[in-house]
Amino acid sequence: MINSKIEGLVAAPVTAYYPDGTVNLDIIPSYAAFLRANGVAGVFINGTTGEGLSLASEERKAIAETWMKTAPGNLKVIVHVSHTCAVSAWEMARHAAQIGAWGIGEMGPLFYKPNTIEELADYAAQTAAQAPDLAYYYYHIPSMSGVCFPMVELLRAAEPKISKLAGIKYTHEDLVDLELCLEFKGGRYDILYGRDETLLCSLALGCRGAVGSTYNIMAPLYARLIDAFDSGNLAEARRLQRMSMKVIRLLAETSSFNSALKEVMNMIGLNVGGVRSPLRNIEAAKITRLKAALKELGFFDFCSKLPPA
Repeated sequence: MINSKIEGLVAAPVTAYYPDGTVNLDIIPSYAAFLRANGVAGVFINGTTGEGLSLASEERKAIAETWMKTAPGNLKVIVHVSHTCAVSAWEMARHAAQIGAWGIGEMGPLFYKPNTIEELADYAAQTAAQAPDLAYYYYHIPSMSGVCFPMVELLRAAEPKISKLAGIKYTHEDLVDLELCLEFKGGRYDILYGRDETLLCSLALGCRGAVGSTYNIMAPLYARLIDAFDSGNLAEARRLQRMSMKVIRLLAETSSFNSALKEVMNMIGLNVGGVRSPLRNIEAAKITRLKAALKELGFFDFCSKLPPA
């Protein structure tokens, strides 16, 4: 078990590409500065938002190395290491340890699925053992991984197997299980909530940290939401959550969420390029309509801002 928990927003960075489709590592220093300037506490790299499973292992390593070299010292870097091949996941876990990452995250088996919670805990323990000094987060996202067990049972099963078990990156809608995870062993584990559009629900249950893709583009709004909740101004917190819901729904309805998110980042001024197959880039006409709809929502008044040059 780790002794410290992450409090605040952890962004899930996108992977930037050059026009020829190769990974753009050069943007990462300005990307890291952009996130830190907007109050983000950490990054969860090479995950779903970062198209991690569409990247070659060497690309993922290069991205991780660049984040570690350029991220401000107070920006925690968690490296997502899931792979269809367990040996490759272990390799990336060892690499994360070698470069000094703060922690690693993993979805579990992505093709052959575990039949029991013990099988899942054993799989997680094998990966965690490759980086025994790093915080290990199980990444619970059944909508993508297809692995769905109660996470409170995973905590119970994994606790004796993983010495640096940090907690769960919880990207699922089962708020009962979420609450049981939060109270397990007196709140010992770090439960990072992963649904930006219902962040307020997680705050009400006791979450203090969250990982999300839209923390790239509207971290200031979520910071205000958390402040409103903490001060007891639930009406304001609900208003801000509704604003985020409207933006998220608009992105999802425009195209694939990743494609739309990257176009919004391009609009803000952080030029991250398009997406990699099998995702599809958005047609120019749709981008124009998306920008107009965001302007109507007032998005550009509360979006993340680039730091001064």
